[in-house]
Amino acid sequence: MQNCYLNAMQQNIDGESLKLANKGRPLAGIALSFLVATLIILSPEAQAKKVDGWLNWRGPLQTGVSLEKNLPDSLEPEGDSHLWSYPVKGGGAPVFADGRAYIFGYHEENDGKLVEETLLCLDADTGEKIWEYRSRDFLSDNIYNRYGIGSPCVDPETGNVYFMPTSGLAIAFDRDGNKLWEHSMLEEYWRLTFPNGRTGGPVVDGEYVIFRGITANWGTTGPPGDRFYGFDKITGELAWYSSPDIRPVDSSNSSPVFSDLDGRRVFVAGTGSGSIICSNARTGEPVWRATISQGGVNASILYYEDDKIIAIHGKENIDTTSKGRLVCYRIPTEYPSGDKPILLGEKDEVWRNDEHVSFSSSPVLHEDRVYSTIATGELLCVDAKTGGTLWSLKLAPDQLHASPLFADGKLYVPMHDGKAFVVKPHDDRGEILNEADMEVVCLAAPSAYDGKVYIQTKEALHCFGSEKGKFVGVKQPNVRIKDKTIADLQVLPAEFALKRGHSTEFTVWGLNSVGQRIKKLDNASWDSGSLQASFNGSTMTANGDAAYAAGMIKVTAGGVTKSVRGRIVPGANYTEDFSGFELTQKNHLGESVTFPPSPWLGARVKWSVIEREGEKVVTNVLDSVIKQRTMNFVGHQDLSDYTFSADVLTDGNRRIMSSIGLVNQRYLIALVGNWRILEVSSNHDRLKESVRFNVLPNTWYRLKTKIKDNGDGTGVVQAKAWIRDQPEPDAWTIEVPVDKLHPKGAPAIYALSPQAQKRVYIDNLKITPNN
Repeated sequence: MQNCYLNAMQQNIDGESLKLANKGRPLAGIALSFLVATLIILSPEAQAKKVDGWLNWRGPLQTGVSLEKNLPDSLEPEGDSHLWSYPVKGGGAPVFADGRAYIFGYHEENDGKLVEETLLCLDADTGEKIWEYRSRDFLSDNIYNRYGIGSPCVDPETGNVYFMPTSGLAIAFDRDGNKLWEHSMLEEYWRLTFPNGRTGGPVVDGEYVIFRGITANWGTTGPPGDRFYGFDKITGELAWYSSPDIRPVDSSNSSPVFSDLDGRRVFVAGTGSGSIICSNARTGEPVWRATISQGGVNASILYYEDDKIIAIHGKENIDTTSKGRLVCYRIPTEYPSGDKPILLGEKDEVWRNDEHVSFSSSPVLHEDRVYSTIATGELLCVDAKTGGTLWSLKLAPDQLHASPLFADGKLYVPMHDGKAFVVKPHDDRGEILNEADMEVVCLAAPSAYDGKVYIQTKEALHCFGSEKGKFVGVKQPNVRIKDKTIADLQVLPAEFALKRGHSTEFTVWGLNSVGQRIKKLDNASWDSGSLQASFNGSTMTANGDAAYAAGMIKVTAGGVTKSVRGRIVPGANYTEDFSGFELTQKNHLGESVTFPPSPWLGARVKWSVIEREGEKVVTNVLDSVIKQRTMNFVGHQDLSDYTFSADVLTDGNRRIMSSIGLVNQRYLIALVGNWRILEVSSNHDRLKESVRFNVLPNTWYRLKTKIKDNGDGTGVVQAKAWIRDQPEPDAWTIEVPVDKLHPKGAPAIYALSPQAQKRVYIDNLKITPNN
């Protein structure tokens, strides 16, 4: 742990991502402050400081309800209750702890050509900036500046802050902005991105912080699935992953909501398959599932009483052609035994209300009343016992994303058209107390903290209320361990990727029958299985000449055995010509093929090794239009300063060809056949440069890529392409300057075959270090 915090301090000295507000201080003062800060950071007491506040976007009750009083009746910008504004674009609710506000937003510079997402820390009372971390998008499908649609969260035990930008980086910070750990969900687990940009946010419960996303990893998690990943919130090691859903047809950013079930800790969430799922929050084990929609369920779920949940969606129903429904289900009150998840259906419905069409706005629950905004711009009040609509209030032409907040007997309701309302709910009507024009789109739910209400718009964060408020929360439960008998093991990390000659250290926890950690187990025995590696205690080291492979290792402790997934992956010295592969299978066309290298992420169903004109090469699988585009990582996520090259070819004719490329350090360099160009991109709306290149079909080219780091945060993406049988040209075919370079990133191969018509082929992959 101390090394982790020391690394964080070093990052703040050397890096430029963290921007502290207290500039211009004397050098001696800075040195003294650094020494004191280092001592504080290394103090166990400082590491474990408990905090209270609006720690996640749904508040302390997980229902969008605040317990505070004396909150403002008006949300007028520049009005009497308006305390301050801070210019930051965003679409997610801010969270609060220990007098600080944490905001997920973004900044535009250079007429919108430069966009950076931010985790921004402000003084909650004054709006003054304390620190900021900025992150640039890469390799995502995000469009139209759909950034900052999500929220960070705060751990009540430590005050640490967790955050995931659009690119899929799962990052932990301490309260002062020191980065504690980071995972690239894209490059480690193949987390997919989507044009809608909806990121959602992590949630903390107990020892774990949970990130979610649709991933297409490898092995049993190779097929696309809406999955949840539980990381140890302190160390950042993956503790468990959960695949509770059927195949997704959509994305979802529904936040997990926690409860207790028969001594276990569980969470419920909507998913991309149109389901509501329940999983064990300590182990990831799926518990139950109910499918309610033909598309993704994005709104957060409400627990109601002790045996019910209430959910809402805006897609087509599974039993009618109509869209949208608010529905209440009766759920298990005992943890199921036997095969799981158990399936809930129509027999478990308590009531349904088909007046609701809500794509991503989440309902709130207060005293047997459910309040929700729907797609046509109404605020509805529903009896939680019967499902009957009690009243409807038209507020705007439409609604998207933003959820209401219930606080101080009032509803605070931002709308998509930029209006924000304060509504007093009655039994038979909603009374508008204030209608304010924020003059810009509102996508975020309001937050309440210390006598103030905070509204995030697409241009700024606004604070309304009193300077003398006080936060009212709920007492954190004191979790007791009754059973100390070890019934299961938890091995951290639960999944790993190792380069040849590199090591990873495992931690083994003994769990009781309800998934609680009992103690660490030191005297475990290990079996590396098919992976070529050795163990020294709990440290595994991949052999220097280990075969690149994916498989399972086994650990036994206390009479219990557990398996852990892992890969031995290429580093910066890698060649692959596929000559050693035996073509033992048949594809959908009857051709002899076999699977690509097993440690390639998500590649097993997307690529095949095949023989073409006497050469064994790899080709993209085109048995479905959904496979027309693919990008698959072939090496370690921490690689930097390397050259990546390969032989590439596209089938086709002068009318239609495919695109084929390589990813080097988070930059995609592709020969785009139909456009006859060589193109460099990352996210297409953020970086896309090209030069003319006469791509010919059925012609082998050598594609060579390199990222030049200038040492000052800038760099150059360099690439050249030439007909394989000709000499390599001296000059780069394209060079693209980058003002803020991605410092590292996994190598990947890429193919786009429009309408799944023309194959691409790759051979003779080679990764070499630049120095």
